[in-house]
Amino acid sequence: QVQLVESGGGLVQAGGSLRVSCAASGRTFSSYAMGWFRQAPGKEREFVAAISWSGGSIYYADSVNGRFTISRDNAKNTVYLQMNSMKPEDTAVYYCNAAPTGWDPRKYEYDYWGQGTQVTVSS
Repeated sequence: QVQLVESGGGLVQAGGSLRVSCAASGRTFSSYAMGWFRQAPGKEREFVAAISWSGGSIYYADSVNGRFTISRDNAKNTVYLQMNSMKPEDTAVYYCNAAPTGWDPRKYEYDYWGQGTQVTVSS
């Protein structure tokens, strides 16, 4: 089991940038595919971006493609989400999660979600 802690959220103006991080505990981090998700007030949680254990496969939601970049550093047990050209509709609580090897992190049914990190984009 991998324990995850999100950080780096904050308030940013539209058009600005922010990077959120997800620190994982456990020596098996590098064997997990990682995903970022977000949940805006009154809406369901949605997929944002995902990266395979090696970083060789990356996926983005259409709404963030070209603006957000997911990356990981297996030596630091950390996955990042760099958010550029941000929009007010990016305002949400951002969560990361880990999918076991062989599972698509976009579709895996996660049992546990952390507290996430709040990102607010002002217009």
